[in-house]
Amino acid sequence: QLQASGGGLVQAGGSLRLSCAASEHSFRRYAVGWFRQAPGKERELVAAITWSGGSTYYADVVKGRFTVSRDNAVNTVYLQMNSLKPEDTAVYHCAARNTLVLITTAHSYDYWGRGTLVTVSS
Repeated sequence: QLQASGGGLVQAGGSLRLSCAASEHSFRRYAVGWFRQAPGKERELVAAITWSGGSTYYADVVKGRFTVSRDNAVNTVYLQMNSLKPEDTAVYHCAARNTLVLITTAHSYDYWGRGTLVTVSS
C-alpha cells in the first residue's frame, strides 16, 4: 500500500517535498514513479527512480526544478519540488513496481497510491 503526502498550497517560486511511503519492507526493491494530473489534463509522469536510486528520469517540464530520491531504510521515496509554478498545480500520485529497471510508462506500474494535492498560487 502506497501513501503520498506533503502536498499543500504554496506561492509561485516556493518549494514542497512530497513523500511516498510504503508499509512493506520489500518496497526497497521497487521502481517508483511520480505522476501528476491537473483538472482537464492527461496524467503525466514527472519523475521516476530505480530501486537503488542509481537511475532517475525527469520530464522536461520539471528538469532542474524537481529532484526524486529515496531512503530505503524507511521505505520512502521523495519528490523535492523547487521553483514551483502555477502550472505545477495538480494531484500528485506515486506508483511502484517490483523491478530492477527504470519505468517511464504509467501502464507498467502495478501499485498506485492515493494522491496529494499541490496548489501553486501566482
